Amino acid sequence: MRFTKSVVAVFALLTAANSFAQEQLEIDAGHSNVNFTVRHMVVAKVSGSFSSFSGAIMYDEKDMTKSSVNVAIKAKSVNTQNERRDNHLRGADFFNVDTDSMITFASKAVKKSGDGYIATGDLTIRGTTKTVEMPFQILGVRKDARGTNMGIEAMLTVDRFDYGVSWKNALDDGSLIVGKDVQINITVEAKTPRKR
Repeated sequence: MRFTKSVVAVFALLTAANSFAQEQLEIDAGHSNVNFTVRHMVVAKVSGSFSSFSGAIMYDEKDMTKSSVNVAIKAKSVNTQNERRDNHLRGADFFNVDTDSMITFASKAVKKSGDGYIATGDLTIRGTTKTVEMPFQILGVRKDARGTNMGIEAMLTVDRFDYGVSWKNALDDGSLIVGKDVQINITVEAKTPRKR
């Protein structure tokens, strides 16, 4: 009985120690960007962004591979600087925001890769979830009296057809007006939550 209690006590201490090693950082949307680029009419590219998103990073200073990230993006906030196109993107041909309002990413593992890292996790778009590998780099980490401030840049290319974003109108030669591959570029500034 005493042995069992001792084991439980040690386990509790180890768990507590591990939680202290991790720090929760909130994504500062005002200093972060979620951008995307897709081919248009074969010969050009169109870029856009999402203006409304939030998320948190569990940052392990001693071992980045023990860190994690969760991000939620409001699909309705898509912006390509063209109102007619944005309304089309919000509709059933693309994001179908009235039914599937959120795009989310939740990491399951982080591993070192060269000068950066790769976050493996679940990306959900239009209600469809796929496991993806998202390469990222740490731009910098700064600590001061107010807490931790971290910068991260990540890039990912996805096939929109995999997520049911399958509008496929084509040109006379059969080429898609809007390409299948979408390049996503994310720059994040995350920081220790300010006391409210």
